[in-house]
Amino acid sequence: MKLRVSLKNNLIALLDQTFPGVNTLFSSPPRGDGRQKWLDFAAKFWHCQCVCGLTPRAFAERYRKWCKNAGYNYSESKAEDIYAESCGHIGILPKNESTKLLITQAVAQINAIAQGQAVVLREMKRLAAMLPEYPAVLSMKGVGEILGPQLIAEIGDVYRFERKQSLVAFAGLDAPPFQSGKFESTNRKISKKGSPHLRKALFQVMSALLQTSPAEDPVFHFLDRKRAEGKHYYVYMNAASGKFLRIYYARVKAYLNSLESESY
Repeated sequence: MKLRVSLKNNLIALLDQTFPGVNTLFSSPPRGDGRQKWLDFAAKFWHCQCVCGLTPRAFAERYRKWCKNAGYNYSESKAEDIYAESCGHIGILPKNESTKLLITQAVAQINAIAQGQAVVLREMKRLAAMLPEYPAVLSMKGVGEILGPQLIAEIGDVYRFERKQSLVAFAGLDAPPFQSGKFESTNRKISKKGSPHLRKALFQVMSALLQTSPAEDPVFHFLDRKRAEGKHYYVYMNAASGKFLRIYYARVKAYLNSLESESY
C-alpha cells in the first residue's frame, strides 16, 4: 500500500506538468482487479493536448470508443466536462514520445501493484469469511469487506481478552495513570503500546463513520458529540475508537456465545 501511494503521488506530480487535475476528473471506485478509471484514462490521454487538440465532437467519439474498449460507462456530459477542463490548462512538459513513455510506464507500475494487492485482499476476504465472527463484525457500521478482515486479523480471538478494557489496552488506546505523590495528571495521552495496524484500521472505521453519518450508530453519536464539544481531532478519534472496541468486544462475544448455545 505504501509503495502504491508513493507511485501514485509521483504520477500526479508528473501529470501536473502535462494534464493538471486529471486525477480529479473521475470519482469511480476501484474495480475488483484494483484498476481505476482515472489511471487508465491518463494512460490513454496523457497530455491535455490529447484532448483539447481535438474538436469536441472528435474527442467525445474517441472517449466513447475508449470507454467501450476499456469496459467503463460512457457519459456525454462527462466528455464535455473533460474537454472543458483540458482546455483550461497548458502542459509544461512537451507532448512527445518521451513524456508519453514516462506516464504510461508509471500507470503500468501502479496497475501491476494494484492487481497484486487485489489478489491479497480477495484471499483475506475468503479466509475471514470462514471465521464464525465474520457476520457480526461486518454488521457494524463503518466496517466493510476490507476493514472487517483487518480488524479480525489484528484482534484475533476475543476470548483471549478477559474484559473489554483489555482489548482497548491491546490497541494502545488506554491512558495509563500519570501521578507522583499528591499530583495526578488529568491530561493523559494514550499509551500507543499496542498494535499500530489495529489503530490505523480503527481510524479508517472512524473516518467512514464521519463520511456516512449513520443516524442510529452509538459510536457515531459519541464521536459527533465529542467533536461538537470542541475536542481535538485525535482526541475524539481515539476516544471513539476505544468505544468502538468495547462494542466490538461485547457484540462479537455475544454472537459467538449464541452460536455455541445453538450448537448444543
